[in-house]
Amino acid sequence: MADEIVMRQLTIRSFHCDKVEWGNENAFKKDGSNYSMTLKKGIEDEMKKSSDLFENITVKILKPGEHHIKINSVMDVFPVSVKALGKLGEGITHTITGAYVMLTGVDTAGRQICAFGNSDGWMDEKVTFNQPGTPSDDDFIILVDVLIKDGYATKRIGPDACHAACEIMCDPIRVFLKKFRDGDESERHVYKDVIHPGKKKVVVVKLVSGQGAMYDTHYMPKDPSGFTDGRSIIDSVGSPIILSANEYRDGALRCLYG
Repeated sequence: MADEIVMRQLTIRSFHCDKVEWGNENAFKKDGSNYSMTLKKGIEDEMKKSSDLFENITVKILKPGEHHIKINSVMDVFPVSVKALGKLGEGITHTITGAYVMLTGVDTAGRQICAFGNSDGWMDEKVTFNQPGTPSDDDFIILVDVLIKDGYATKRIGPDACHAACEIMCDPIRVFLKKFRDGDESERHVYKDVIHPGKKKVVVVKLVSGQGAMYDTHYMPKDPSGFTDGRSIIDSVGSPIILSANEYRDGALRCLYG
């Protein structure tokens, strides 16, 4: 329309993962018309070395429908995504669908990490699947479970270390994901930040957690839904943060507490 002003454009290219299995590297590759992910055998040891707070880390690949298992408190569920061009909220984003990372944890004294809603228990009873922000019954789940030292389940550095450890697993996959070209994607969606001069302005207010102990939210990370370079809402003393619709859509917020 002539009275519309397009400020920014975001293109999200999704690549549907048909298989997740153990291999010799953390990778995401195309095989014919299908995409598959491999996780490096022993990646848990590399993740554990990232912090002296960890007693143990386990990574499990759950096939679609394998939901009736015991889990610790859920800190986050997120896709592996990367900026292929531009910055968060504009340009081009590549994201994997069909496989999602679920981060859970507990400390050696049995305290659930960030257990604000007591999400530990049977996964199929604690997680509502097939909803926006949660895996579907047809998705793979990469379950990362962290055992942290006594006392750090309720301190910010504990959950922060858990999220940072996940980046060790995800970053090599992002390298592969970023290399795909236009036309390789399973789906493509284009979103525009549009100004309508003279019309009403709409603002969506979202209240996020940032209570100073362990319930934190990061915003504007390096990569969509990532952790690296994210800014803490606690460190921002809870001041209002203005995001464009496409920044929010592009994964500008990273929940650290489940």
